[in-house]
Amino acid sequence: MRDKYVMNCPYCGGMEVIEACQSGYGEVAAVDHVFRSVSLYHSVCRNCGSVIRSYVKEPEKLLKRKDRKSEF
Repeated sequence: MRDKYVMNCPYCGGMEVIEACQSGYGEVAAVDHVFRSVSLYHSVCRNCGSVIRSYVKEPEKLLKRKDRKSEF
């Protein structure tokens, strides 16, 4: 998947960005509750392998249920 926000790699100028998922022990967990965790995703330059951006797809899952935005 091509990252919408990065047009080229800031390190080598490469134009192809791929998405990778880090899960398991590489998950991001809420500070106050270890069991609320989500997978960490990376935008990786296909040319040089640099990690350009790291992010979570569903940051709301890190919050307590009562603090999440209500769904309509």
